Amino acid sequence: MIIRHRVSILDAGFIVACVAAAAFVALEVDFFATESQRSAREMMLELDEIMVLATLLTGGLLVFAFRRLREQRREMQRRIDAEAEARALAFEDPLTGLPNRRRFDEALRAALAAPPRAGAAHAVLLLDLNGFKRINDLYGHPVGDEALIQVSARLRRAVRDGDLVARLGGDEFAILAQHVAGPDAAAGIALRVIEELKTPISAGDQEHTIGAGVGVVLTPQDGDVAEQLIRKVDVALYRAKAQGVSALRFFEAEMDVRLQERDRLERDLRAAIGTDALRPHYQPIVALRDGRIEGCEALARWLHPELGEIQPDRFIPIADDCGLIGALTDHMLRRACADAAVWPEEVLLSVNISPVQLKDEDLPRRLAAILAETGLAPTRLEIEITESALVRDLEAAQHILGAIRDTGVRIALDDFGTGYSSLYHLRNFKLDKIKIDRSFVEAMGRDSNSAAIVRALVGLGAGLSLTVTAEGVEEPEQQALLTAQGCGQAQGHLFSKAIPAEDVLRLLARGGLQQSA
Repeated sequence: MIIRHRVSILDAGFIVACVAAAAFVALEVDFFATESQRSAREMMLELDEIMVLATLLTGGLLVFAFRRLREQRREMQRRIDAEAEARALAFEDPLTGLPNRRRFDEALRAALAAPPRAGAAHAVLLLDLNGFKRINDLYGHPVGDEALIQVSARLRRAVRDGDLVARLGGDEFAILAQHVAGPDAAAGIALRVIEELKTPISAGDQEHTIGAGVGVVLTPQDGDVAEQLIRKVDVALYRAKAQGVSALRFFEAEMDVRLQERDRLERDLRAAIGTDALRPHYQPIVALRDGRIEGCEALARWLHPELGEIQPDRFIPIADDCGLIGALTDHMLRRACADAAVWPEEVLLSVNISPVQLKDEDLPRRLAAILAETGLAPTRLEIEITESALVRDLEAAQHILGAIRDTGVRIALDDFGTGYSSLYHLRNFKLDKIKIDRSFVEAMGRDSNSAAIVRALVGLGAGLSLTVTAEGVEEPEQQALLTAQGCGQAQGHLFSKAIPAEDVLRLLARGGLQQSA
């Protein structure tokens, strides 16, 4: 800025000098015209002066023009450099130095415009890192950025010369490999990527394990339109990520069909929440000593107008994934509490809570509001939560479940004995019931270890004054063994499958059951 000001001042000086010289020349010429009596000698001197001034004026103008031309050239070069830098930034990821999404899209369209040689294909690989979110959450974004830079370097090593590696955003990367020799060659690139990422990354003075899911599509086999290929490779990546470990998946037509079905179910589920299409069925929980119904577990049922009855294991995961689980649970809980309000007072209602909801600070308040709205006493409601849900975030679970229990609602630990069982949970979470997982009940008649586990869990529950319920009872022999070991409750198809609310009322009117007909 200072240099430019100095140049401007010099230019102004030249302009002033030139103007002054021009004015002086004009005065001299005028004077020469009016003084006709001067001698020839004087006139010659004045002409010399005029020539000197004219030379000075011309020289000044030439110097001024040269300086202006030089400045314009410098300004033009600055603009060219700035435009080149802007273009580079427009096509380059500033963190890793890799091409960005815009550059990748351009390269993909250019590749599609130049079909692969005979017997070859262009491959598009989309990859998403495993474990990267944990690095950002625990160690901060600077450490995460450092990890991304190292990942970028490893991806460059994994690909062939000439292959394009791009960072699309976050922890998502893409590779465009042209003229690969079929699926095996594309798989080789993906496997080299996975292999490069096996070694832990050192960032922020810590070792971090990062894997990747890799989706792969080939053109022209999977399509020759950029948007179509991106959608399909995203489907393949989704399937690879579902495996939970580093894996590669090629796009397959049935993947697309399943994805379309899932998308339809998600849209239809949104519309069904709050309507009669979604309603609870109830599986009775019976006392083994006399067959009396002591409670019923509410299980969601969805009657789709076109697809018929859809099982919970199909639509509950969708509700979890797309953020509908809270609205779905509130809807089912409201219907179930209204149904249970007319049951005998000693019959409890059990409702499952998704692991996602153990982080919902508003859940205890909404639960209390639904109980008040339906008129069901809090002591007649039992919330079931799995052990695996507890260990996801013990502190949050303890806080939410503690607030729920303060309202008078009972807490049951479902699938007890599978994977995460410990006395810590029984001691720190004030539980009212444990439910023995069906896998132990099914095997107890033929496997002595399973029978011993069931016997130990029943004894543990009795020692801690907890109600013990055995799930999945389907055979009379299982019922007899459980009764002999002192188990208090059971549920399963031996007694009844899940039934509509009106059938529950008929069973309760009969006073109980021993086993289904």
